[in-house]
Amino acid sequence: MEGPLNILPLKRAAPGGSRFNGNKRMRQRKEKVTDYSDPFAIHGLLDQLDSGRYGSVTDDIRSLFNRKAQMIHTFVVMYPELANESRGREMGFSEEKCNVIDLDDDDDEGGGENVASGRMPVVVIDSDDEEESNENRMTGHFQGIVLPKPEGQFPTDLMVSGHAERRIQVVASLTSEPDIKKDKGEYVGVEEDEVDTEIEDDGLGDIWKEMSFALESSKDVVENPQPDENMEEGEDYCEHSFVLKDDIGYVCRICGVIEKAIDTIIEIQFNKAKRNTRTHMKQMKPHQVEGFNFLRKNLVADNPGGCILAHAPGSGKTFMIISFMQSFLAKYPHAKPLVVLPKGILPTWKKEFQIWQIEDIPLYDLYSVKADGRHQQLEVLKQWLEHKSILFLGYKQFSSIVCDDGKNQVSVNCQEILLRRPSILILDEGHTPRNENTDVLQSLAKVQTPRKVVLSGTLYQNHVKEVFNVLNLVRPKFLRMDTSRTIVKRILSKVNIPGARKQLKAGADAAFYDMVEHTMQKDQDFKRKVTVIQDLREMTSKVLHYYKGDFLDELPGLVDFTVVLNLSSKQKHEVQKLKKFAGKFKRSSVGSAVYLHPKLHSFAENSAVTDDMMDNLLETLDVRDGTKAKFFLNILSLCESAGEKLLVFSQYLTPLKFLERLVMKAKGWIMGKEIFVISGESSSDHREWSMDRFNNSMDAKVFFGSIKACGEGISLVGASRIIILDVHLNPSVTRQAIGRAFRPGQTKKVYAYRLVAADSPEEKDHTTCFRKEAIAKMWFEWNEYCGYQDFEVETVEVEDSGDCFLESSLVRDDVRVLYKR
Repeated sequence: MEGPLNILPLKRAAPGGSRFNGNKRMRQRKEKVTDYSDPFAIHGLLDQLDSGRYGSVTDDIRSLFNRKAQMIHTFVVMYPELANESRGREMGFSEEKCNVIDLDDDDDEGGGENVASGRMPVVVIDSDDEEESNENRMTGHFQGIVLPKPEGQFPTDLMVSGHAERRIQVVASLTSEPDIKKDKGEYVGVEEDEVDTEIEDDGLGDIWKEMSFALESSKDVVENPQPDENMEEGEDYCEHSFVLKDDIGYVCRICGVIEKAIDTIIEIQFNKAKRNTRTHMKQMKPHQVEGFNFLRKNLVADNPGGCILAHAPGSGKTFMIISFMQSFLAKYPHAKPLVVLPKGILPTWKKEFQIWQIEDIPLYDLYSVKADGRHQQLEVLKQWLEHKSILFLGYKQFSSIVCDDGKNQVSVNCQEILLRRPSILILDEGHTPRNENTDVLQSLAKVQTPRKVVLSGTLYQNHVKEVFNVLNLVRPKFLRMDTSRTIVKRILSKVNIPGARKQLKAGADAAFYDMVEHTMQKDQDFKRKVTVIQDLREMTSKVLHYYKGDFLDELPGLVDFTVVLNLSSKQKHEVQKLKKFAGKFKRSSVGSAVYLHPKLHSFAENSAVTDDMMDNLLETLDVRDGTKAKFFLNILSLCESAGEKLLVFSQYLTPLKFLERLVMKAKGWIMGKEIFVISGESSSDHREWSMDRFNNSMDAKVFFGSIKACGEGISLVGASRIIILDVHLNPSVTRQAIGRAFRPGQTKKVYAYRLVAADSPEEKDHTTCFRKEAIAKMWFEWNEYCGYQDFEVETVEVEDSGDCFLESSLVRDDVRVLYKR
């Protein structure tokens, strides 16, 4: 038999909606959809019920309580031991208060424990003693009241709110089914202990059902419920007729039920229109984000134009442009990007695309399919036009197609496609087409798209004119633009070169280039140099984005030496013979071999040098007669003892072949194990294999490379010592060679040795190259904290160099002068 019902006052709950688990529908009061004009609406009837006109159910409940008390009193008289049990329950209730749920308590954890341990659920109903309020008072205070079925499981999620000023709490002792599963979410219900006793039917079940139905019917609006598989069609209270209201959503005009809230409708529409744009922003470094935005401003503007990205080698230009091209194709799906680049770095681009591509974009090129004929090339070009894809061409390949004089229709079609169809033109190693008289520059200038991007790690090569040739490629007639004319006049007013202005009046742009170069290279007034630099930067600020490579500061460091070596007597004798060569190139190529060893003079003039011929030469010579050869062997021995790897670069093949055979004879090393070589004739697969083996093999000792063949795309971070055997007249080529080891991924301090033969034409070439380097450094890297001394080399003593290799007795005796950059 049920225990007595305890009626306790409960403080007023905060207004709100109701939420419970079960098969009942969830409703939430919405004041905006209540119709006060209908006198027969439910809220009006409830107001009349509140007035007491039709009596009260409280008297009936009190009579039921009295009948129950009389019945309990009868059983207590018959069985006195039941009185002690009843008192124990009352004491436990008053002490533990486990059956009281305070919904206004902010302590969720404590409340959860009390509820979990309680045995009697909480039921809240309205008191009939409430005072009457305004006629239009909302009846929403009835919502959120849930009464359980005596024979069923008590709801586990009970929230009661929205009541008026005075409330009463009705506590009843009910039983529930065993093994109730707990919800892992926020606990707001009551769990019953397992009780084996059966509850006798007291005949009051229908009263509780009718009360639950009346209270549930008093709610104004139902919150949009989740579909319930167990809900039967008979539980619907209204044949809904939904209308769309802009501020609410789809609302039933009869009962006010919201089928779809307005925020849900808008969200669905937004989800349909929203495009998931995936970017590489998180992987980008700050300078790459700046470069990306720079590209966007120039290429996706209302009036697009070309631009130059002059970022340091190894700074991630390829990754940045790949990210931009994918974004560009997302914005312009029918665009046709064309990438022109040196043939040797095409595998690097494809590998980077595999790493960073967002969608599967086809990459077409003429090399992989061996499309040598015009018919084959035309088929590849047609595939590029038909699909959302990217086309790769080499510089020589592109110029040969565009400059083809053939009058057949296939050649004409190829030219038409390459010159008119590209939407954006990307030029990697964009300093390659810098000479105005070459077919490469002239053919690229014919491409009709205004979107042209030049990527270069060493923009300044030899002369100022070459930089402006590249500027004219991306922005035709750059000096004639309105933004450039004013600055050109300003620069001309500052320089002081007699007779040069007469050439300028005749319209010769070349005279302007020469004046700028003369001022930056030979002018003794450093302040005038600074003003010219500032004007040049202002002129190119919107077209050229430069990044020095500050990320390289995070590496262990670079020590760049120029080592001037004393020649042997036999070498000095051979140097005198060099004066007989009229051609500068011939004098340089033969001199490079003689400075290494005097016996190489005859081999330098013979291009067909075999291994056997070089081995026979090694049998008869003394290595100590060649200063650079001896320096190389000493550094190699020190690297071997210190566990370091060595790179050796030259612009000629004869010196590299000589040193390769010398090491095999002196050390007994094997090609492909301790020795590795890359030249212009090396295939892409051989380059990849050689790089991987040299960087990762513990047996690798020395790497010989042609300085032009080891450009972009070659990473040799396994080495920490670099020897540059000869002076290249283009200083940027030497900087790129050093950058093969001094780049991201390097874990050791890198030492570079630029070898110069004393009392030879190499000294003059070295001075010229340094002046060219100074121009590039001043133009792009100068700031207000730099002085004149920052653009000069520093002379250091060998003992103070900080390099234990140079300070060793094996090396220092042959050093005449040591410069440090």
